[in-house]
Amino acid sequence: MAKHVDKADPVAAPELRFGGVWQYEPAPETTDHCAIAARYQLYIGGQWTKPRSGEYLATIDPATERPLSEVALAGDRDVDAAVKAAQKAFPAWRARSGEDRARYLFRIARILLERAREFAVLETLDNGKPIKETRDVDVPLAAQHFFYHAGWADKLDLLFPGQRPQPLGVIGQVIPWNFPLLMAAWKIAPALAAGNTVVLKPAETSPLTALRLCEVFEQAGLPPGVANVVTGDGRTGAALVRHPGLAKVAFTGSTEVGKEIQRAVAGRGVELTLELGGKAAHLVFEDAALDQAVEGVVRGIFFNQGHVCCAGSRLLVQESVHDLFVDKLRRRMGRIRVGPPLDKNTDMGAIHSQAQLARIRELVAAGVDEGARLHQTACDLPAKGFWFPPSMFTGVSMSHRIAREEIFGPVLSVLTFRTPEEAVEKANNTSYGLSAGIWTDKGARVLWLAARMQAGVVWNNTFNRFDAASPFGGYKESGFGREGGRQGLRAYVRLAGGLSPG
Repeated sequence: MAKHVDKADPVAAPELRFGGVWQYEPAPETTDHCAIAARYQLYIGGQWTKPRSGEYLATIDPATERPLSEVALAGDRDVDAAVKAAQKAFPAWRARSGEDRARYLFRIARILLERAREFAVLETLDNGKPIKETRDVDVPLAAQHFFYHAGWADKLDLLFPGQRPQPLGVIGQVIPWNFPLLMAAWKIAPALAAGNTVVLKPAETSPLTALRLCEVFEQAGLPPGVANVVTGDGRTGAALVRHPGLAKVAFTGSTEVGKEIQRAVAGRGVELTLELGGKAAHLVFEDAALDQAVEGVVRGIFFNQGHVCCAGSRLLVQESVHDLFVDKLRRRMGRIRVGPPLDKNTDMGAIHSQAQLARIRELVAAGVDEGARLHQTACDLPAKGFWFPPSMFTGVSMSHRIAREEIFGPVLSVLTFRTPEEAVEKANNTSYGLSAGIWTDKGARVLWLAARMQAGVVWNNTFNRFDAASPFGGYKESGFGREGGRQGLRAYVRLAGGLSPG
């Protein structure tokens, strides 16, 4: 088939553009609000500790490739020290009343909000996502998780009546680079609320907010060893997962690494929660509010540059409205502002890393080679940093790689369907099962579809909306277990009559 690349002209405010990159007045948030140390150590037992290897990793600003800092590379002995510190702290933390543990979590949440600007700027610098996302979504939602789980800390007996919930022990937690602060809160808050102690390993390319969170722990007076943070690369994560002192491992990341972790803990009596990749589908029916659906689709795939495990990367549109909907979507894509992440008017920032940019380019090239039609917003992107324009493929079939593989970038694949039955069949025709979105005006159809979707989260006439009280997780190769809500707390307690890990 012939290759076709269509460069769509942006629609709105061309006078605000220079060289294809959006130009605005700088946001008030600047690096002045976020001092960054030249080097960070490990946080073990309430102390900042140098790595025994003496090795450090550089972390950079994806938008400029400017070095930000160096972080310690933890080896096996460092991980062992962190786990032992957590083991030492566990009996006293477990013995505290739920009301007492709640006080610490409330303090952490309050301090996070007090230091919100600092955390938002740091997350944007280290990750590449727009400041309005870190400011309006990531930091407030991270604080919400601590507030929410603080509220449950003294009510676990009511949450699990008659089952005498008990903490598991030391929890090893490994988080990804796309939502560093939020994922840290997502995992640490329920673990501490339930009486566990933790060792957290952040991603090597975005560790700075997890390390800054340690300062919040100190400010809140959290007892030493209750929460420990070890930075490093994949070797550090592997050392943590293999450690015999863990009662549970909680991992968010790629499906490939998740499978390795599952093999590593098999037969050890270690509990496991995996939240892995996704290939979520939007189902847009002819009776949907199309303009609202366009906004939801844009949010679903271009939020955080598409670096979202539950990103709506597959768009299934009913044939009767396909042309109209795609035309509306192309026009809306033309108004997406790609530019400096610290600019408060930027909609889409930098791709997180050179490796991720290479992955996106590879799959986009495969889509063109296989005959799909590529539409991209016209952008003259900066020479420095890692950038990719908002992109959409039409003429996609289920056999195309872009319809099957997780791209983890701002690339949307558009397919069509005629009947609800066909929509469900195509939506479920994937090895993943994390999320889905339904756009229709018929409530009965929503219920019929939701009951048949093989997805852990199904959104109705919205997408990428999260709440600490709502469970999140997937099926198939998207993992197992839930995080958030009652189900998420259940993953961090042992109930009477249940199996004892370890």
